[in-house]
Amino acid sequence: QVQLVESGGGLVQAGGSLRLSCSASGRTFRSFNMGWFRQAPGKEREFVAAISWSGGSTWYADSVKGRFTISRDNAKNTVYLQMNSLKPEDTAVYYCNAEVVAQRGFGSWGQGTQVTVSS
Repeated sequence: QVQLVESGGGLVQAGGSLRLSCSASGRTFRSFNMGWFRQAPGKEREFVAAISWSGGSTWYADSVKGRFTISRDNAKNTVYLQMNSLKPEDTAVYYCNAEVVAQRGFGSWGQGTQVTVSS
């Protein structure tokens, strides 16, 4: 079982940037696609971005493409989400997952980190 801890959320004005981090522990980190998801109030959790175990492939939701960048550092067991040009509709709790397949998370979830974008 892998344990995940997300961090880096906060309050930012529209157009600003944030960098989220997700630290993993508990088992081999390298073998799976990692990903980020988000859940806004009253909405279901949705896929945001994913990265292959090697870092060579990335996938993004259309709503964040061109603004968000996912990356990973296997030596640090950490995956990142750089978020630029933030919009109020990006406001949500952001979660990472250690087993992402076809934009769905099959592994355990962390506690999430709140991102709030003011207009």
